[in-house]
Amino acid sequence: MPEDQGLAITGEERMSDILALLGAEGNVTRVLGELSGLTIYPRSVVSDGGSLFFLGRQGISRRLGILMPSGAEPTFDLVRRSVAVGGEHLALGLGDATHANASALRARLSFMAPVPVGMRKSFGLGDRLGIATPGHIRALRQTRGIFPVLAQQSIREMERAGRTPEQVMDSATWGVLQEGWWAGYGADADHIKTEADIDACVAAGFIGYTLDPRDHVDDAAQTDSLDTLALKFDSLPWPRLATTPDATRAAYLGKDWNLGGGRSLTLGEEELLRAACKYGRALAHLSAIYRHLQQAMGGRRFE
Repeated sequence: MPEDQGLAITGEERMSDILALLGAEGNVTRVLGELSGLTIYPRSVVSDGGSLFFLGRQGISRRLGILMPSGAEPTFDLVRRSVAVGGEHLALGLGDATHANASALRARLSFMAPVPVGMRKSFGLGDRLGIATPGHIRALRQTRGIFPVLAQQSIREMERAGRTPEQVMDSATWGVLQEGWWAGYGADADHIKTEADIDACVAAGFIGYTLDPRDHVDDAAQTDSLDTLALKFDSLPWPRLATTPDATRAAYLGKDWNLGGGRSLTLGEEELLRAACKYGRALAHLSAIYRHLQQAMGGRRFE
């Protein structure tokens, strides 16, 4: 081997050596199965230039496998043992499909982590059971131009299903590895209402957030008397809205907005009061929770 001759060898060259060794022994998937004792998902075999990652099944459980140079120290929760392939000594690590290993995969392999959807044509798949992502990906391969949001579930749905943000994210991660989906995916934490919801979803790795202010909408403002509306208007959380009652009146009263198609909108006192009282506290809540999200993400991209 080159190391014995005192020559430097790169991770990519080392990985090529491992693949070549496996290929020389026969079908790569079959050889990995014999080494690991797992039924290998063929599409899951992928390298990062230094180690070979794969996912296999043992009974009804999925297990992560990593084949690596004998001196490698991966940041995964694995049981390691030495294996010989083509006369070379390598290390084989096997571990359960745990949250720790899913997190390590997202950190190690960039294509395993979710990315912002942006303006791409997308579809929210939302695996509610934690077992449907592989099927979703197979369906995606029959389409063109659709960017999948594979990790998508509302806090309400998680609570009803007895799931956590970590479980939703990890289910998508293992499905991505199983099916060898390297084209990217999104992760949307839906119907977020509280700072605690944000903290849990940020910790799990979500990068898309749909904020839900419905609990702060004052539906009674739709039918309140003008006297009641005036009192509610004055008591809105103006510091959190970063404005004042007088400034709001000056900004909106009597102004015309062209809505297109020959339509326009002009706000009078009553219309302004009803709109402000109905949605003012919701806007204040959104502003506060968005600032919390910015802080929790710590400069990382999100949408």
